Amino acid sequence: MSRVGAFFDVDRTIVSCNTGRLFLRDLRRRGEISFFRMLRALGWMAKYHLSLIDLQWVATRLAGEMAGKLEREFAETCRRWVEKDVLPLVVPGARDKIEKHRAEGHVLAILSTSPSYVTEPLAETLGIEEVISTRFEVDGGGLFTGKLIGPACVGKGKVHWAEDLGSRRQLDLGASWFYTDSYTDMPMLERVGNQVVVNPDPRLKRIAKRRGWPVQDWRQAAAAAAVAGVGA
Repeated sequence: MSRVGAFFDVDRTIVSCNTGRLFLRDLRRRGEISFFRMLRALGWMAKYHLSLIDLQWVATRLAGEMAGKLEREFAETCRRWVEKDVLPLVVPGARDKIEKHRAEGHVLAILSTSPSYVTEPLAETLGIEEVISTRFEVDGGGLFTGKLIGPACVGKGKVHWAEDLGSRRQLDLGASWFYTDSYTDMPMLERVGNQVVVNPDPRLKRIAKRRGWPVQDWRQAAAAAAVAGVGA
């Protein structure tokens, strides 16, 4: 019997910011990357959101720059950073929606371009059982090889990995849900049967209005719920 999945993007959906930008600034603050490399990466992100650059290319470049580094050290650095800087930015509305789907028996999944070293600690805290994200290849000695495992989890890559999970967990994607803020997630939005856009960018907001997709602001929803609770 098929099950229903509930897929959640991370940046500006579960959390209130772009974690990539936050991580770059943290690396720069600790002196682990140069000012030039930080600006270059921020420029790539800006071009990606304007559809001026292919994030698969960006992810491949970033994976190449990780070659030879020890995975364990990078994972530990990311986990400490997520616990300190990212978890406080989880919006209450996201927690509410996750619990709603959990109560309905749906399979919960993070579906994010962010690397697994960022998404896995977040999923553990939120009790989300499946994590679909960009993954870097690691050799037998625990060092990054400089390659990605399969396609980056972006655009059509998100559909690829969601279908892979659907096959393994017997999910009916046509009855499943996807929550995101980004126009770049259109392939996945069109793949599921239930689309909800959260704090959308301008292009996605226009499309959602044209197609009649629900548009939500989980920060406002949480504030409204708090006010309603006081008045009850």
